[in-house]
Amino acid sequence: MNSVNNTKYFFFLSYLALLSMLGFIATDMYLPAFKAIEDTMQSSPAQVASTLTSFLAGLAIGQLMYGPLVQRIGKRNSLLVGLIIFAAASFSIASSETVFAFNVSRFFQAIGACSAGVIWQAIVIEKYDAAKAQRVFSNIMPLVALSPALAPLLGALVLESTGWQSIFLILTGLAVFLMLMTLIFVPKEVMQKHEASKTRAISNWGLLNNTKYLGNVIIFGACSGAFFAYLTLWPIVMEQHGFAAKEIGLSFIPQTIMFIFGGYANKILIRKLGTEKTLSVLLVAFAVSVLAIVASTLIFSVDTLLPLLISFSVLAAANGAIYPIVVNNALQEFTNNAAKAAGLQNFLQISIAFGASSLVAIWAAQGEVTIGWGILICALGVFAGYALSKQSSWTQVRANFTRTAVDSDKQIKTDRNR
Repeated sequence: MNSVNNTKYFFFLSYLALLSMLGFIATDMYLPAFKAIEDTMQSSPAQVASTLTSFLAGLAIGQLMYGPLVQRIGKRNSLLVGLIIFAAASFSIASSETVFAFNVSRFFQAIGACSAGVIWQAIVIEKYDAAKAQRVFSNIMPLVALSPALAPLLGALVLESTGWQSIFLILTGLAVFLMLMTLIFVPKEVMQKHEASKTRAISNWGLLNNTKYLGNVIIFGACSGAFFAYLTLWPIVMEQHGFAAKEIGLSFIPQTIMFIFGGYANKILIRKLGTEKTLSVLLVAFAVSVLAIVASTLIFSVDTLLPLLISFSVLAAANGAIYPIVVNNALQEFTNNAAKAAGLQNFLQISIAFGASSLVAIWAAQGEVTIGWGILICALGVFAGYALSKQSSWTQVRANFTRTAVDSDKQIKTDRNR
């Protein structure tokens, strides 16, 4: 009996993992096909690159759609709607003959992918207690790091064998497979009127008014911002130091491995130290790696990129361990509205990460100096979020702020009297 339950649990985790990776697979799998798409549609590199921008726009907007939809029609039906949109859009992309049609379909493909990204988290929160949910997040979230590494490789193999259109036909088939899995693993929900009215009463502002939720979301977003600040400029920095494209590609392997290692190491730490102490330890590791990055980019003149690569690999491990904790901490605040809370959380995380990536791109010519400033600013956001998460309410935040201001004023007056 236990072996049957373990097998079912394994397949359920595999299903959740695929849901969590769907958006990233759709983002990265077609990257090797840019040149082929450009040739087929007789378009410019900039036009083909715009298809990634339209996907990211849909990915940001779609995060906020599925919380309200889940409140109306339930998780199972909302997930099926999103996967149908994803499948239809993926098939439409494979049939596209113009960049405009490609872009429109990519936007809706992202809208559909958001259903998986939001609802899998809600399923975990509503199905398991806090401790079990933490273990599930720790098992699944590190796998997301495999998507940027494996999806382009798979895309390149498909491109070489059958052409770029097959990439999107495979994504169509993946969506259909996930629909079937959804019918098996996600039970039907009977939405009672009084339950629906209760959930509708919670607005996004109501979510943000919870300091523990918002503090953990800020940690999640700012850690992601530091990650993307590095990823945006690292290829440019390596080019400035004379490295070839193959070497640049290989340089991402240590960070991917360390991110996965961090995600699975956090289970051991939680088992030994507990969740709160583990988060404190991980934030210290994050701070140490940030200080090392700042030292090697802003303080000392270093000829080699090795210190920066090592420091960021440690930061990647810390992020891989921090993500499952702060996501679970945030969503546990709203177990009855997990889909809406997950949607807003993902929207803010993507917005912060996109903002950090966009800002460092402006000063890309400064290379590793910009990486240092970008990560330092994001680190300040991480610790501001941690401080906020320790407050019970905004009333306490204001009281502490007022007390600090008064104490500071008294200190100034004392110093003047001396």
